[in-house]
Amino acid sequence: MKKINKKKEDDFLSKDWLISNTKTIFYAILIALVIRTFFFQPFFIPSSSMEPNLLVGDRLFVSKYSYGYSRHSFPFSLNIIKDRIFFNKIKRGDVSVFKVPTDTGPNEESFGVDYIKRIIAIPGDKIEMQNGVLTINDIKLEQKKLRTDKKVLKNGKIIELDVFLETNINGKSYEIYNYYDDGPADDFEEYTVPENYVFALGDNRDNSKDSRFVGPIPIKNLVGKAQIIFFSTKDGSTILEIWKWPFGIQYKRLFNLIN
Repeated sequence: MKKINKKKEDDFLSKDWLISNTKTIFYAILIALVIRTFFFQPFFIPSSSMEPNLLVGDRLFVSKYSYGYSRHSFPFSLNIIKDRIFFNKIKRGDVSVFKVPTDTGPNEESFGVDYIKRIIAIPGDKIEMQNGVLTINDIKLEQKKLRTDKKVLKNGKIIELDVFLETNINGKSYEIYNYYDDGPADDFEEYTVPENYVFALGDNRDNSKDSRFVGPIPIKNLVGKAQIIFFSTKDGSTILEIWKWPFGIQYKRLFNLIN
């Protein structure tokens, strides 16, 4: 009889343990989902389009509340919200993550992958580029040369890149790369940013697929504003590859605020 009671007690404890841990896992997933949806979401930088400010291998947090919330605030871009709610003002110079539109026109609903670029112009702005220099609302943006960086390409070739400090019309300054004096996308005629859209460019001006190619970005496609680099590796290793940390982590980039 004692053995039977002992077995029942063990079964009860086992079920209690299972229920308790299931609840813990459920609450942990729920909390993580709430944080990801309403507060911060991690992103990985896979390309050089935002150099010299964001490097390949950077992992950063994007604040979801900076521009309010849209369908793209939710996992899988669930169509819960039509446009945006609790909308906050977008500032020229913000580094933002957005869903790149795959259709063109004011009623576009299709979207592709996440892009991260800098918001250069906001609704109603007149913008043009001549020889790589931007003019917004008839004001030519100042570009001050800071230095020349050397970059090693995958094929081993070393190239030199001029680094300029560009200042937008609202006073926001940020560094940009310039590969060529007459790059293939260094010129476009004056364009007025439509209502409910923004114009975004990569800081690596001659190596970025941005609004010059995909058009203006619908404000409803904005996911959030890039805030801080929390991890960075220089060899493409992941956070889980701990054995690569001593030589792979870019320690100077950890916890850098994004300008």
